[in-house]
Amino acid sequence: MSGPLLKVENLTKHYPTAAGLLKKTVPVIRAVEDVSFTIEAGQTLCIVGESGCGKSTIARLLMRLVDPTAGRVLIDGTDIAGLKKHELRAWRRRMQMVFQDPFSSLNPRLTAGQIITEPVENFERLTRKQREALAADLLRKVGMSPEMMHRLPSEMSGGQRQRLGIARALALEPAVIIADEAVSALDVSVQAQILNLLMDLQQQMGIAFIFISHDLSVVEHIGDRVAVMYLGRIVELSPCEALFAKPVHPYTEALIAAAPVPDPTRARLQAPLEGEVPSPIDPPRGCAFHPRCPLAVERCSVDVPPLVPMADGRLVACHVRAPATGEPAQLALLPESLPAVG
Repeated sequence: MSGPLLKVENLTKHYPTAAGLLKKTVPVIRAVEDVSFTIEAGQTLCIVGESGCGKSTIARLLMRLVDPTAGRVLIDGTDIAGLKKHELRAWRRRMQMVFQDPFSSLNPRLTAGQIITEPVENFERLTRKQREALAADLLRKVGMSPEMMHRLPSEMSGGQRQRLGIARALALEPAVIIADEAVSALDVSVQAQILNLLMDLQQQMGIAFIFISHDLSVVEHIGDRVAVMYLGRIVELSPCEALFAKPVHPYTEALIAAAPVPDPTRARLQAPLEGEVPSPIDPPRGCAFHPRCPLAVERCSVDVPPLVPMADGRLVACHVRAPATGEPAQLALLPESLPAVG
């Protein structure tokens, strides 16, 4: 197969704020705006940003739980964003999701074995022996005893329930798994177990992960590439190691600097960001970050900065640090207003 496993092109989602009975133009919530990225088999792309920046909306769009306003989502070259419901059914197997809450995302009336095999039975008929064998195999893969297949979710711990959610996602042998804040509701020790499990499964099965998280320490541990979002747009898309070693976009710097670090000698952000995230109903003109950015110039309030390539392969949308010429020299001229962390 040539090309990336998953390719997202100019993905956009607007939600109207009123029904518009008189057919008049109504304000829209610009949840996701012109988002593009690719992911290869066996890679992990992490999506980070403040609450309300559009991370979970992207997950719903990729799963076709909501329809995009514009853009394309290509899996193995097929645009699933344009498929009819009956055409989409076969492609449901290629992409699965692990949800944030490991309790509310599981049917409390079904046993673990039924939860795991239910997705498969939507596509094919299984005998009782086949169901039990499938459930036992997947429970082993996620580090649980096959005897657990007879338990209800209420009889499990939070970590066990999340392992069960992962087993359910694996049942259809997907190419891509979207994990939306999949460890945020778990204890720190259990988080580490689940993250290591995901990484082991990826190595064994070649699954691509899209990992949505607020926790930058988790992202640094599991990610291959990181997409930083602000108000519905990607402002920096970078290899994980490069992003944490030397963030370029001022918003990325602020996110990393704001994360708690158990090291008093490590450099900290001198002047935290001020103000609130603007409303997606009425976003600022030009760069959406400019009202809070200490580096903003006049052009930032007029033109939307495009994502342009830098010398080290990352993409950055910033008129100051990554002008549209894409000159690599800009990386050596980072202003001192927001010192790099580390």
